[in-house]
Amino acid sequence: MKISLLALWIAVSALACAQDHSQFVNVFIGTDGTGHTFPGPSMPFGMVQPGPDNKDFGWNYTSGYQYQDTFLLGFSQTRFSGTGINEMGDVLLLPVNPAKERLKNSYCKNTEKGEVGYYTLTKKDDVQVELTCSERVAFHRYTFPGSEAKVLLDLQHGLRFVFDENNQTGLVVESDVKIENNTTISGYCATRNWVNRKYFFTVTFDQPFIQSTLLSKKEHEKAPRYLFDFQLSENRVLKVKIAMSSVSVDGAKLNLETELPHWDFDQVRKNARDEWDKYLNRIDIEAGNKEKEIFYTSIYHLLLQPSNIADVDGKYRGADDLVRQAKDRQYYSTLSIWDVYRAAFPLLQILVPEKISPIINSMLEHHKAAGFLPIWTAWGQDNYCMIGNHAIPMILSAYNNGFNGFDAQEALQAVVETSTRNHINSDWTLYNQYGYYPFDKLDNEAVSRTLESGFDDWCVAQMAKKMNDTATYFTFAKRAAYYKNLFDSETKLFRGKDSSGNWRQPFDPLKATSPLNNPGDYTEANAWQYFWTPAHYDIDGMTDLLGGKSVFTSHLNTFFTTEAINPDKFLGQEAMIGQYAHGNEPSHHIIYLYAFSNTPKTGQKYIHQVIKEFHNNTPDGMIGNDDCGQMSAWYILSSLGFYPVNPANGEFVLGSPQVKKATIHLSDNKTFTIQAENFSDQAIFNDTRFLNGKQIHEPFITFQDIIKGGLLIFKMTNQ
Repeated sequence: MKISLLALWIAVSALACAQDHSQFVNVFIGTDGTGHTFPGPSMPFGMVQPGPDNKDFGWNYTSGYQYQDTFLLGFSQTRFSGTGINEMGDVLLLPVNPAKERLKNSYCKNTEKGEVGYYTLTKKDDVQVELTCSERVAFHRYTFPGSEAKVLLDLQHGLRFVFDENNQTGLVVESDVKIENNTTISGYCATRNWVNRKYFFTVTFDQPFIQSTLLSKKEHEKAPRYLFDFQLSENRVLKVKIAMSSVSVDGAKLNLETELPHWDFDQVRKNARDEWDKYLNRIDIEAGNKEKEIFYTSIYHLLLQPSNIADVDGKYRGADDLVRQAKDRQYYSTLSIWDVYRAAFPLLQILVPEKISPIINSMLEHHKAAGFLPIWTAWGQDNYCMIGNHAIPMILSAYNNGFNGFDAQEALQAVVETSTRNHINSDWTLYNQYGYYPFDKLDNEAVSRTLESGFDDWCVAQMAKKMNDTATYFTFAKRAAYYKNLFDSETKLFRGKDSSGNWRQPFDPLKATSPLNNPGDYTEANAWQYFWTPAHYDIDGMTDLLGGKSVFTSHLNTFFTTEAINPDKFLGQEAMIGQYAHGNEPSHHIIYLYAFSNTPKTGQKYIHQVIKEFHNNTPDGMIGNDDCGQMSAWYILSSLGFYPVNPANGEFVLGSPQVKKATIHLSDNKTFTIQAENFSDQAIFNDTRFLNGKQIHEPFITFQDIIKGGLLIFKMTNQ
């Protein structure tokens, strides 16, 4: 009997879909130390992330959670993954056993478990808490030891961006909350924190409460806390659904009715896991279980954000506080752009191409509302965190790679306006007057802002060139070379210069600076680390500045072998190899610059070292903030054997794969397979690569090479 090719493909696809890669996701990786991830459930690109909050402020608790802490404030419904600043933490609930109320704020560590779409723990007052969710609705299940139960609902709670622990001013500045009946509480809160925003919610219990108590407010507090008493049915189980919206209470209720009209907790948990596997199964790897845990958890972390904050009907609240209708019912926020433009967004283009145009359209909508492209958005509002305007390389990247679900002419207008109209952290009048940011006119991050703006300028020039806008091309091509105005030929580094052309004195190239805790010319880095920023787009220009390829190679070697003295993780100095700081984004592309040096295998050695020393399948297995998936993206791409040094030109620089084989399942039923021949822990080098049978002589492959499908072979060696 003959089997048609279509039937065979359907059978193979069904087998692939049946794989359970979610079994390898360890949601606790990165929850201890500085990874700042969280173990609670979320959907891919979901609006809600219910989970435990150990503390509501402090740098170690930006996600609300730290692995080693067993103190418990309760369970809030929203948070970010891996960021360096606290935000969200909306609608906190805490179930309490009245018989052991003094133990309500702690839990037994050995009862804590988490997996894709599910989290559970048992509190020391013997209440078991289980969490799952859909995209916009959090679902809690509490099992009490007896029939009497209490639940605290705290609407004043939030994860606060506070540096002074004695500063206890209120987070919520306005609220309107109603107890609709004995099962439902709805309302909204306006908060002032990392961003100023509004959230709307509805909370529904599956059993009626017999009493509600409004607790007294503390000074400065604007939102209520309630304590609800329940007399439970025989199974002693209480279920709660919490739906969120940026638009209205009606929007939250519509989300609830559409996504979770039932009370089947186990079905929701299963649906979440099944949905995650649809994404996790897009890459298969041949590796040990430890490597699979790190790899698939990295994919999981990558896909947690950005978050679609549009309601099920497509309505969302924009940057101008107006309610709008999102195209295709998708509007993406939690855009940690300074981080994710580097590797996470190029990787998303391979793994989830269906999300790319909607993300770009979201940024263009933000531009319409705010007058410039987003810098770092949360719940649709910009917090203006970090420097540069790196939505620009994201737009160019999508345009270069052939994504056409957005208006290219509108996109060009947006990148030009963002680069010419003064706005927060971008003073183009000053920048154009001097050809750099003088440190006496801009007292913080002057060098870093100059260098990062240069890459954005290059991207504007390239997009204008492709769209035949010659005048714009020449204007921004000139600006893209401004970085050379800060090159100090004596130190061979980029150095602060004042408006009279004098160098910053004294100058310590190893001293890291950060705007929050050690202001200076650089952003969470030092002069050595920021030297390599223009290499994102102008390796030839930098090579010429230094005096040739041999000096370029020597400069890289000096960078990786100059010892870090008392590195400070709060200044981005973490997971160090010489001056290379893997714990923060400005260093992430530098290892791959060895591909353009006289000794490319030196970079391959360091890639292997970073993979082995700085990534692990343990709670402290991520050194440095994950920053909404950027650290995870570095790991995924480096394991596959390539990385986008220039994240906007469609090229992936070849490194050295860290798995024996990987297969990427692409759209249109294509696959792209990476194979490392003679792979072992010793054979970590390669100098011969073949793409579809033809030897590659360039140090890179392209996005188009990957999405066409094919076979990339690395010939591995221990030499």
